[in-house]
Amino acid sequence: MLGEHTLTYNQDTLSTTMDKEHSIVLFNQKQVRRHYDPQKELWFFSIVDVVAILTETTTPKRYWSDLKIKLKKEGSEVYEKIVHLKLPASDGKKYMTDCFSTEDLLRAIQSIPSPKAEPFKVWLAKVGYQRIQEIENPELATQRTKTIYKAKGYSDAWIEKRMRGIAVQEELTEEWQKRGIKDKEYGILTAEISKATFGMTPAEYQKYKNLKRENLRDHMTDLELIFSMLGEAATTEIARSKDAQGFKENKHIAREGGEVAGKAREDIERRSGNRIISKKNFLDLEEGKKLKGKN
Repeated sequence: MLGEHTLTYNQDTLSTTMDKEHSIVLFNQKQVRRHYDPQKELWFFSIVDVVAILTETTTPKRYWSDLKIKLKKEGSEVYEKIVHLKLPASDGKKYMTDCFSTEDLLRAIQSIPSPKAEPFKVWLAKVGYQRIQEIENPELATQRTKTIYKAKGYSDAWIEKRMRGIAVQEELTEEWQKRGIKDKEYGILTAEISKATFGMTPAEYQKYKNLKRENLRDHMTDLELIFSMLGEAATTEIARSKDAQGFKENKHIAREGGEVAGKAREDIERRSGNRIISKKNFLDLEEGKKLKGKN
């Protein structure tokens, strides 16, 4: 049984270009972006995300801007500890973001009056410790992710496909890294695969499913996940066999890999008479409902 404050990792589509040092954790179902510095062995958390949680303000950036000015005028040591890091935003791009280490964030919280401050401190200490555990035993991160999906109501069969899909994504990302692809180019290549597989880019697919900031693959059906995996696995295999180098060659390969999955999808749709591409999503699972929407 999960406690009130749960931890999960956002394993989004490759278009979000989230690397292994970036993740999102949940506090009372509210997202907090963070970055792990392996050299310093420290977590750094987005201050704006924490402000949004503790104050429940609709303008957390303005609140933090005002508080930052106040801290600076007061000559607070906390102000001097602000670290600027590029973190992924909801649009999949990375922007410079004010961050604090765990220790400095605990000190900054003292300047934010909120009844959630104490439980947040406990949660903060917990997620930091979990990272240490996961470095020593990477399987723990996978197990925690499965536990989160299970608690949300996903079936065991779906979870296994989702976890396999994450592994396929990671393998493709590593392959792209070896072939000179830059982080900012991942989204373009992923869009090529998706377009050839489903006829839509991830952004278009997200809109088709009536999603906003939600993770697209967390709202895919079993078959949609399978064809996503096929497109990415085919891209990885073709890139290796042709030894594709650089962005231009790998963009062409991404399209080829997507076409492999796209042709297989069309063949099944023709033989079964049913569409694979679906408007169904899992937004109602927390209320114990089944997939909603129509094909």
